[in-house]
Parts: sequence; structure tokens; C-alpha cells
Amino acid sequence: MSRRTVVLSLLGTTVDSGFGPKRWERWRPTVSIGQQEGLAVARFELLHDGAHGDLLGRVIADLGAVSPESTVHEHVVDWRDPWDFESVYAALHDFATSYPFDVDHEDYLVHITTGSHVAQICLFLLTESRHLPARLLQTSPDRRGGAVGSYQIIDLDLSRYDQLAQRFAATAREGVSFLKGGIETKSPRFNAMIERLEHVALVSPDPILLLGPTGAGKSQLARRIVDLARARRRLTGDLVEVNCATIRGDSAMSALFGHVKGAFTGAADARGGLLRRADGGVLFLDEIGELGLDEQAMLLRAIETKTFLPVGSDREVRASFQLLAGTNRDLRKAVREGRFRDDLLARIDLWTFELPALVERLEDLPPNLDFELRRQSERLGSLVSMNRDARDAYLAFGTAGEARWTGNFRDLASSVTRLATLARGGRIDRALVDDECERLRDAWSGAAAANTPQLVAKVLPDRALDRFDEAQLEAVLAVCRSSPTLSAAGRTLFAVSRAQKTSANDADRLRKYLARFELDFETVREALSDRR
Repeated sequence: MSRRTVVLSLLGTTVDSGFGPKRWERWRPTVSIGQQEGLAVARFELLHDGAHGDLLGRVIADLGAVSPESTVHEHVVDWRDPWDFESVYAALHDFATSYPFDVDHEDYLVHITTGSHVAQICLFLLTESRHLPARLLQTSPDRRGGAVGSYQIIDLDLSRYDQLAQRFAATAREGVSFLKGGIETKSPRFNAMIERLEHVALVSPDPILLLGPTGAGKSQLARRIVDLARARRRLTGDLVEVNCATIRGDSAMSALFGHVKGAFTGAADARGGLLRRADGGVLFLDEIGELGLDEQAMLLRAIETKTFLPVGSDREVRASFQLLAGTNRDLRKAVREGRFRDDLLARIDLWTFELPALVERLEDLPPNLDFELRRQSERLGSLVSMNRDARDAYLAFGTAGEARWTGNFRDLASSVTRLATLARGGRIDRALVDDECERLRDAWSGAAAANTPQLVAKVLPDRALDRFDEAQLEAVLAVCRSSPTLSAAGRTLFAVSRAQKTSANDADRLRKYLARFELDFETVREALSDRR
């Protein structure tokens, strides 16, 4: 049994008009559909507002004359104002949801040539969203005159259009590369995260939360998100950056929300505040976990209502901005401890992206090394490079088990800066690399030695351990302290076995290890918190 073709079309109150014999000499879009050779229409579903009965009857009769094999059904779609977007969309949406589509036996075409521009846009949106399971039908007059004209069927499934699909894919790849700073990263986890972030950043105006340890690149990524949105014409305002750890105490409220003159001792002049500066742009709150509860309450109100009260004022100020936030803290733990508002976390936790530590993505050390070398070349104004022996030695050290990279990419940037500065003629040789590796080794072991007796003592103050267990537990505690979640700590500790696919569940392995000492991750984080 062949499939039937059904056309859904709006009655064109102007372009479909005509009553005398000469009407057959002019192009009328709806009637022209029935005149197209190669387009056999089994049924017309003719939508109208109920106010043009004579025209409706004439169009139905003329369709019967040019396409006698077609049946015509009429539907009244009632909107108050044909130019009111909400009213027109609601009426057409009601039609789309109530119409008995039979997609197993019928093919549907939505005619978008007739009706107001508002109605045409609404029909397009309903077709794109698949409320109307159809393709688009566009009719056009013949440039040489005549009543028949031509038609074109448009399928909104862009995957059917190879060149368009390739262009969209290339654009997405460019956006992903931009967010990665042009670095050809290989970490599957990191790449998947960036691909999703690229899509969200260009579609959603909602808050974005960036998690990850210090030095993982949260601030740089936030700036690239803004630059990408600006390049795609989705943002025209400014980026306002705030490190919440630097505005603790009484000054935080004034810095964020501003104050009026005389609001407190020393307030000789009014202050606009950072939220007002971010109006129309993006506010990036780095280390948002350091905000006080009062500031959190005001921020929540500003996000939800786009209004806030400057300090000392009884008049609301409006500011509309997108919020980006970053933290290396476990905000859920902070909520349980009463240090972070659960309603604010719920509001900013819609789109959350966790940046892995450098030791969790050591496969990305080579391209990041190349990136830092290029950056140093730009900084110094001359080419900085490594010979092969030096590069191999540096990468071997940097990916070995002793490489802690406690400062993450900040450690890498500082290391390459030292190498580039000491390199005569911009050429980094093996001797320089050996010295730098020894320096890093000493720095990391020194930091670990300084912390060795302290961390175990904090979590197990009244318990003696064998030195072997103490040393191993100390290393585990150091990772737990710097990781926002149990899963993140597990990924860091078991990176090698995970890469070899011998570890099924990093978090479970860490949980069981801590249980040997009657510890859990939350207890460890609380005991090692900087606030204690």
C-alpha cells in the first residue's frame, strides 16, 4: 500500500485571494500546490481563522478543480491577533497536539508560504521540534509569470544534507578546540567534558559550575567560554571576574552588591558593585565556596529575580548576567556542614563540569608541554624549543609515578617558564631538564615530608601505625584533601590501574582502603579542612 501525502496549509487571506476568471492567471500559493506535476496530494488540511468564509469556499472549490483526487478538510485555528507570537503559537500548538497523525501510512508536508510571518515562524518551530512530524513545503511564483509556479520540499533533518552537516560539525570542532586553547588533548574524559560544555555554553544562559583542584584551569576555561560566546554573537557584555577568597568578611557584601554613600563608616562615596558591572555580560565567581552565607542569600536572589539591594539602600537595583562559578571544594559537604546554602547549590548545579587534575590525564602532558613552549616563545619574543633527548627525558619524568604535579598545570607552567628563561639561545637541553626534574622532585617530596606527620595525626590523633602504613596513608590523605569528591580522589590514586583497565571502581577501592583505618572520605575531608 502506497503512502499518502497530506499537506497542512494556512489560508492566505491576501495571496490566495481572487474571485473572477482572471484569478486563474495569477499565482495563488495554496491552489498552486494542486497544480504541481509530481506532487500527488491525497488530502489538504486547510487552517484558517474563521473570518474569511467566501475566500475559503473559493479556494476549496478551486483545489477540487485542479486536483480532483484530493480531499480538503478545514480547521479553525483561533488566535486573537495574527501578529501576536504567543497567541499564534498556542493556537497552532493546540492543533498539532490534537491532530491524529498517522505517520505509519502518511507523509506530511507543512506549507510555510502563506500566513503572517509570525505564523510561518511558529509552523517552522513546531516542525523542527517534531510536534508536527513533517517536512516543510515552500511554493514560489514563476519568474516568467504564470499561475503554477514551483515548489521545494525541505527536510529539517540536517544529517541528510552532507555539506550542511559537515559545516555544522566543523563549527562544533572549532568551538571545542577554542575551549581547549588549541591544545590537541587525548584524554577521553576531558575531551567528552569539553564537547558537552561547548554545546551548553552556546545554547544555555543558565549558570555553569566548574569543579576541579587548584591549578586545573578553571579560570582560563571560564574566560574561553566567554570569548567563544562573544565570537558567536551570543554575548555583548563584559566578563567580570571575582575571586571570592579575596573578599571575605564585611567587604564582600559591598564589593559584590555595592553600597550607597554613608552606608557605613568610611563609605564616603557610593559604589556600584561587581554585579552591576556584570549587567548584560558574565559574572565569574571563582572559589564560590568561600562566600559567606549572607552573600550567598543575596546572590541567589540576584540570580533568580535579577534584582538586589546595595548595602544601605532600600531601592532595588537590576542586573541581568550569566553566572559562571568555580570551586575546588566539595559544595555538597559544605551544605551538610551549614557553610553553603542548599538552595543556591541547587540553582548553580544545573550544568556542572569537573576538570580532572593533571595526574588524571597524563596522556595530555605532551600537547600541554608544547603549548607552554609556544607561550614562552611569545612571552620572550624568540623561539623556545627542546631537543629530542631533553623532551623525552622531561616527559618520562612527568608521566612517572613520582611526578605528583600537586599544583597541576600551574606546576607545568612554572616549570617551563624556568626552563625557557635559563635556555641559552632558546634551546632547552638535557642538562637543564635534569636540573628542573630534580627541582620538582625536591619540591614535591619536601611538601610531602612537611605534611607527613601532620595529616595522619589529624585524622587518627590517638592511634599508632606502622611506618609503612603511615607513609601510604599519608599519601592517600594528601590526595583526599585536594580532591573535591571521593570519585576524583579515587581517579587520582588509581590512575595507572584505571588506564590499564584493571580497576573497575576507583571510588569503591578508596572507600575500602579508608575503612581499614575506620575512616571515610567525609571524615577525612572534615578533619583536614583548612577551616579547622
